[in-house]
Amino acid sequence: MIIETTDLTKRFGRVTAVDRVSLQVPRGVRFGLLGPNGSGKTTLVRMLVGLVHATSGSIEVLGEPMPARAAAVLPQVGALVEGPAAWGNLSGRANLRLLDAAGRGRAGRRRIDAALEQVGLGGIDRRPVRAYSLGMRQRLGIAAALLREPALLLLDEPTNGLDPRGIHEMRDMLTSLNEAGTTVVLSSHLLSEVEALCTQVGVMDRGRLALRSDLEALRTPTGRVVVRTPDPAGVVGLLDGQVVERAGDTVVVQGVDPATLNALLVRGGVPVSGLTEERRTLEQVVLELTGSGNDRLERP
Repeated sequence: MIIETTDLTKRFGRVTAVDRVSLQVPRGVRFGLLGPNGSGKTTLVRMLVGLVHATSGSIEVLGEPMPARAAAVLPQVGALVEGPAAWGNLSGRANLRLLDAAGRGRAGRRRIDAALEQVGLGGIDRRPVRAYSLGMRQRLGIAAALLREPALLLLDEPTNGLDPRGIHEMRDMLTSLNEAGTTVVLSSHLLSEVEALCTQVGVMDRGRLALRSDLEALRTPTGRVVVRTPDPAGVVGLLDGQVVERAGDTVVVQGVDPATLNALLVRGGVPVSGLTEERRTLEQVVLELTGSGNDRLERP
């Protein structure tokens, strides 16, 4: 396991921010830690990198106990926690030179240039960071996390401040890094971000780990089939009583498996342009766990 916690707990006075969390993250995955604001996600991530010490329980990162072995572990970890920090009077490139302990010379410049290119700041100028937009600051923070070509990348709300195109570019970049061998762990309150990027998911609620699973294993069939057809009335005529929704060229049918439904429509002469088995969304799963009245989980 690249991350393993056992009964991890953090209390701030009378408030229990993280409550007996036992979490395992295998190497090579894209893991999404999902939960409402205030659910304990950021506190958990801060404990993983030694920024906050646990009240009780244990942490291992890259097979080493944390924070006892932080000096050996942290050079292999790239992290962006609670927004990027930077010297506002310096340029982005100058900030990275200060952050990169081995950033001197031609090799250091190449490493900085490569990190900036990865996050879409390859054409960065000499403007001070205080003049950057929020999205540019976020990109710079992620570039700093990539400087050491980490084995583990820990990101807290990585798409904060990015526009839709920037979010798409960030998703592609993180997928590429993961395919090249980097384990990616991100925390987010955005359902769409986790669903589009991650292969495994953990759900935090009120400080506890309510669920940990492969994403696909959560998306079980609902028993409904979505049919797209230029003849929706034909579907209704054949399956009267089993059609539960109809909108434009889309008809939702309940109680028939996809293969049987397709054969029935073909025999009935109804043209079909698309037929998909409906599965539970991550949104449905999370709302079942955290309560449908919780409006802090967002799907933009």
